[in-house]
Amino acid sequence: QVQLVESGGGGVQPGESLRLSCAASGFTFSSAHMSWYRQAPGKQRDLVAQISSGGSNTYYTESVKGRFTISRDNAKNTVYLQMKSLKTEDTAVYYCNALGHYWGQGTQVTVSS
Repeated sequence: QVQLVESGGGGVQPGESLRLSCAASGFTFSSAHMSWYRQAPGKQRDLVAQISSGGSNTYYTESVKGRFTISRDNAKNTVYLQMKSLKTEDTAVYYCNALGHYWGQGTQVTVSS
């Protein structure tokens, strides 16, 4: 079955960086577009970034453009989210999504001074 396992979350101070990873299995990863979503307490889950199956096309929500980078390694069945210059408003649970349908369990990112 499809499994998405996120890792790399944690607590950091504003301005610091984190890299999230999502290890995928149970489907043809190299054919799947992948996404990162986030959900802050009391808010809906929103799309943060998306990457095409081959990695050539990406999308970012406006608030993270220039700070976050989505990438993938199809040989490792893994998608990444490099987050730089983190802000307190980036605090959320971050979820990996495959094909717009499958979800990981989420990883907490807390940005606080």
